[in-house]
Amino acid sequence: MPILEAIGLTKTIDTGTHRVEILRGVDLEMPAGQFVAIMGASGSGKSTLLGLLAGLDTATSGKVVIDGVDITGLKEDQLAVVRGKKIGFVFQSYQLIPTLSAEENVLLPHELAGGDVAAGLTRARDLLKSVGLEDRMDHYPVQLSGGEQQRVALARAFMCKPPILMADEPTGNLDSVNGTLVLDLLISLNQREGTTLVLVTHDRTLAARADRIVTLSDGKVVADEMRPAEVARS
Repeated sequence: MPILEAIGLTKTIDTGTHRVEILRGVDLEMPAGQFVAIMGASGSGKSTLLGLLAGLDTATSGKVVIDGVDITGLKEDQLAVVRGKKIGFVFQSYQLIPTLSAEENVLLPHELAGGDVAAGLTRARDLLKSVGLEDRMDHYPVQLSGGEQQRVALARAFMCKPPILMADEPTGNLDSVNGTLVLDLLISLNQREGTTLVLVTHDRTLAARADRIVTLSDGKVVADEMRPAEVARS
């Protein structure tokens, strides 16, 4: 059974004068542990697809199945439970809470899930150390560089050990040096934690690190390429 599946996924928007087709019948299956890069030009539907796969948006038609759970038609509170247990998400704009320290930002998902505080603190600190921020745990987002903020966001995404991690242009706001560092850390954490990684990007060099590249154009999958094992993630 695939850990993540899209079946006949469509998304349309009614502007009042006409209907815009963003996704048109997308079918995808992703096995556990795979690193999938979703590519496409601006407006191809890749970020919309990621949002639907994460249960952050609702499809016009079709299904999304997350680890055996069909999320189609679930109420928001039910979706929130599935997302909390199954998915970590990394945004391009970091989405850190400015009034919380790095450690508190990472710990937050664990606290919201009602986890043990002592165990949560141990894991949050371990994750921050793994992304090279052991000396910045008590710093607030405004005191961190863009690259450091994205590393905090990575640690937070892995906090609850989600089986699936999704990232929407996670290096888009970073310079090339910090972008490469964040990608290296993302892949390293992904391999250590054994998650399935779904990454939206327009950067083919970045996508070349993936096990598989799915390319969208005009809301449809136009290419689905498996990467050679000897070059993927290297």
